[in-house]
Amino acid sequence: MKFNSPLKMHRRDWLRRFQKLGVFTLGVWFSPALVFAKKVDADEAIQKMTGNAKIQEGRVTLTIPPLVENGNLVVLKVSVDSPMTNDNYVKAIHVIAEGNPSPNIFTAYLTPRSGTANITTRVRLADSQVVWAIAQMSNGSYWKGSAETLVTLSACTEMI
Repeated sequence: MKFNSPLKMHRRDWLRRFQKLGVFTLGVWFSPALVFAKKVDADEAIQKMTGNAKIQEGRVTLTIPPLVENGNLVVLKVSVDSPMTNDNYVKAIHVIAEGNPSPNIFTAYLTPRSGTANITTRVRLADSQVVWAIAQMSNGSYWKGSAETLVTLSACTEMI
């Protein structure tokens, strides 16, 4: 294709150029740097969740492997030190991550009949990041614990 002035270009040439511009724009729009949540997003999610209440350190233990080869299925354990009685129990456990597309990973709701405030599940982590677990107690207080994990890529990948 030889270059012609914009006024003498064929309709198909215009469409090809417009298509290339669209693909470039989509590539910038869906850039991983723009898609993943950041620490600021995680902090905003925590503030919305707690209503700007004071969050105390302790009572919450979050356990995730420090090094993960594949972030698709990461074992996550949360336990909260609580007697789980009718007067003193964990109402909810919120898990927040700063490196996932959405900072809210999940929320588990508990009652005194739950017996213990222990949760084990598998989550998907998009990248190396800090993960927080926030426990909402029946008396309105909030407690938090955190853990950091490093997500690596498998060594057996095919180069394209």
